[in-house]
Amino acid sequence: MQKFIAALVLGLVVIGFMGGCRGTKKIQKAIATTAIPRDTTGDAARAAARASKPHDAHADSMEVIRQSLVGLVHNTIDFQTFSGHMHVHYEGADGKGSEFNAVVRIKKDSMIWVSINAFAGIEAFRLLITPDSVKILDKLKKIARLRSVTYLQEQIHLPIDFITLQDLLIGNPIYVDTARILFYKEDNKGVTLFSAGTPFRNYLTLNPDYTLQHSKLDDVDPLRARTGDLTYGEYDHGGGMNFSTYRRISVAEKTKVDIEINVKQFKFNEPLSTSFQVPKNYKRR
Repeated sequence: MQKFIAALVLGLVVIGFMGGCRGTKKIQKAIATTAIPRDTTGDAARAAARASKPHDAHADSMEVIRQSLVGLVHNTIDFQTFSGHMHVHYEGADGKGSEFNAVVRIKKDSMIWVSINAFAGIEAFRLLITPDSVKILDKLKKIARLRSVTYLQEQIHLPIDFITLQDLLIGNPIYVDTARILFYKEDNKGVTLFSAGTPFRNYLTLNPDYTLQHSKLDDVDPLRARTGDLTYGEYDHGGGMNFSTYRRISVAEKTKVDIEINVKQFKFNEPLSTSFQVPKNYKRR
């Protein structure tokens, strides 16, 4: 059970959540501040202006960045409910791995419900995570653990945020410091934006359709030397959403952890069943 919790959150928590992540609204605000005013005097006037003025490379760069942020917002998944069947592979610093299947159901900004199968389809654990609490049913030992959200922090000895865990599971962007994008690189594989935020430098690569491809995070503090490497792939483009069904997360500070999440089935915006009751014969700890 603890390995599953780590598999869900460690990829973000190890690299530290002290800096926070920018949501869609902040990205949209950044788009507005980097937008270039349009010339409304007509095509002839614009052509004459271009002929009389030297080429403005800075304006071109700002336009590429602006278009990339527009595409990033367009591909950010806005949802009310999510249900998915996931296969998770977790490998720790000792090289030993474990695999398990889980059903994850999310009510946006409200709760994350998880059912974990141990073997032969038998449910071993059930979790209910809210912005301020964690409830865990150990069905094999008949134990109920009712904790505050700090329980997750205690398990992995690092801070955690509900919204970022939600974004990780949905596949939305994280740590996009749009206010400090220093440069970009564009090729036939997509565009890479470099932001020098705090506490991380982020090399964020987008596919040609502006879906997430890769994010490389480096700690600006050389004494911490935290790094994160997130890969997104195998997109499903149905239902009007670009949803990444594959995530690979590698994080390192003093040790390294590798996590792979494969989403086998998923649905958005359908009614959810999120039953969570503590049986009377369970011990509470």
